[in-house]
Amino acid sequence: MTVHFDNVPARAVAAARLDYSQDSSGGIYRRLGKRLFDLAFVVLTSPVTLPVIALMALLVASRGGSPFYSQLRIGRDGSVFRLWKLRTMVPNADEILNDFLAQNPAAREEWEATQKLRHDPRVTPIGKFLRRASIDELPQFFNILMGDMSVVGPRPMMQSQECMYFGRAYYRLLPGVTGPWQVSDRNDCAFVDRVIFDEAYDRELSLSLDLRLVGRTVLTVMRCTGH
Repeated sequence: MTVHFDNVPARAVAAARLDYSQDSSGGIYRRLGKRLFDLAFVVLTSPVTLPVIALMALLVASRGGSPFYSQLRIGRDGSVFRLWKLRTMVPNADEILNDFLAQNPAAREEWEATQKLRHDPRVTPIGKFLRRASIDELPQFFNILMGDMSVVGPRPMMQSQECMYFGRAYYRLLPGVTGPWQVSDRNDCAFVDRVIFDEAYDRELSLSLDLRLVGRTVLTVMRCTGH
């Protein structure tokens, strides 16, 4: 059954527990072609991405602090890897978040449901631009070269989020810089609904699907609708 990523509804976690005994799709593309596609994509786009990363890193560093930020994330088969991004938050982000959630019950409810905030007090002014243009994600191309991530795949999950994820497809795939959830109307999507996107992508994995999602990502970046 084909699942259209534009029309994935919010649903209960129990409804996301699909039949995992069914073989995943993808064939030779899953086993070999996807890795070749990742490497070719990174190499071919490097004349554009590397200067942009360097320029943005200098801009972030000019405001003080390290231009890059890293965090441990869950990878394929439950492995743990270090994900890299351009820094978009203030240095004491965790402390600020805890204080903000403690003082704002509505924000805490939003955070617990989506694991993000529409109005995040931790994000710097330049960080807002980097996020909306999705430029902060570009250092993850290094993660692709290292084999920790793919160009297209599930949204990389934090270790603290595993207890909220009731699916299996995520662990069969490499996390992606972009993917079906990333190009969806994700600001209105609960965290648990990521399972639906991941299962659908795992079942329909193909070169044509990855190319379509990359194309949609370009449109998302041009519209500056990242978050």
